[in-house]
Amino acid sequence: MKKLATIGACLAISSVMALGVAFSPSAYAMRGVRVDCSKVMKDLNGGKKPKEVAAGMKISISSVYKCRRRARQAAGAGTAHAMNAHPMAAASPAAAKH
Repeated sequence: MKKLATIGACLAISSVMALGVAFSPSAYAMRGVRVDCSKVMKDLNGGKKPKEVAAGMKISISSVYKCRRRARQAAGAGTAHAMNAHPMAAASPAAAKH
């Protein structure tokens, strides 16, 4: 019986520890570091590689990639939204034949 209680307690403790690790914020979030995406994009557009930008700004490479993805989404959102604003805005292929 003691063996079963010990195993149960170990499983409970390991479950709590696993949940704590899974839901803990990242190291950058804990430090309160905010990434200046405009500076990241300025450096990337200037010809630097993501690894160089990350090292120069003392941020992670994934933060550089996130800034680049957000910039691409923002640039693409304006054109995609304008093109797909209204489905009736585009002429139908049948109307083009006549």
